[in-house]
Amino acid sequence: MKKNILLMGIAALCLNSCCPTKNTTTTTTENKLIANGKLWSSYYQQNAAEYEALCLQAFNIAQLRLDEALAKKGTQPLAIVTDIDETFLDNSPFEAYCAKQGISYSQKAWEEWTVLGEAKPLAGALEFFEYAHSKGVAIFYVTNRLEKEREGTAKNLRKYNFPFPSDSRLILRTAEKSKENRRQQIAKEYDIVLLMGDNLTDFAKDFDERTPQDRSQAVHQNKSQFGKRFIVFPNFSYGDWEGAPYGYKYNIPETDKEAIIQKNTKTFK
Repeated sequence: MKKNILLMGIAALCLNSCCPTKNTTTTTTENKLIANGKLWSSYYQQNAAEYEALCLQAFNIAQLRLDEALAKKGTQPLAIVTDIDETFLDNSPFEAYCAKQGISYSQKAWEEWTVLGEAKPLAGALEFFEYAHSKGVAIFYVTNRLEKEREGTAKNLRKYNFPFPSDSRLILRTAEKSKENRRQQIAKEYDIVLLMGDNLTDFAKDFDERTPQDRSQAVHQNKSQFGKRFIVFPNFSYGDWEGAPYGYKYNIPETDKEAIIQKNTKTFK
């Protein structure tokens, strides 16, 4: 009898140690939801053939539209205005690093990443830009990377032989976040036939710091431009879609961000 009681006790201890209750589970990272989300999006970007297919699809459409523009005779030289990050360079290693650190973003770590100049081209990127360059189309790289990131960014472009005839074609952020004034300066001398980006603010001022509802409305107002003059690339890691629900206040506590995400994500019941 005593032997049976002893065996039952040991079994109970094993059961408790192998199957802890929910009350014994603790969250070690406050921003677990956001960090895990960015880890999954980075995993998708690095491993999903579907992601490569989406990029190739975008560049195929871009070339089709470019050929249409080239067939027309205009008075101004043609130009493409393109964003850099997640438009033709892959920064998922940086996003994955932040996720594994349990943070959503770090400017210090970002600059440590960009100075390396090691972001790889997205599928189809180099072939498309080489094609555009061979047709005499000017390519302007308009990015919100900071001016102090110029050296690393230029290094990255040259490493993979992207068309980069002069520093004047690499236009970084020196003042406002909006790219509208920079686009307007280019439009004074060129006919911008394509705008390429992963963020709606890469295309028009209609999308600059708007609410989620206003962004959606602006998309429908510009619906004829998508796939024609506006070429959008997938980015599940970051963008104004992420900041819009927070009112673009990225420095609010991560727990507040998570609460907003939970509130604005629908379930079936």
